[in-house]
Amino acid sequence: MDKDRVKGKLDDAAGRAKRQVGEWTDDTKAQVEGAAQQVKGKAENAWGKMKDAARDAKDAIKGPDDKSKEVERERDEGERERRKDRDVA
Repeated sequence: MDKDRVKGKLDDAAGRAKRQVGEWTDDTKAQVEGAAQQVKGKAENAWGKMKDAARDAKDAIKGPDDKSKEVERERDEGERERRKDRDVA
């Protein structure tokens, strides 16, 4: 999980609490600040989700482990060499 998602969730929750307290106390300024903090939190959360999705897409394209493909390729090359040497002998 991206750190922006965590920060976004925290800002959203804090903004929601601030807005609610503003509603209970009829403090319009607190309500507006809370709502703004909620919007900021939702935006940060969305940005974090986009970053996670991009990272997941990159991993899906790249594969789970590029080194494993490299090792497999080297093993196949070694096998071909052994067969070649065996066929020559």
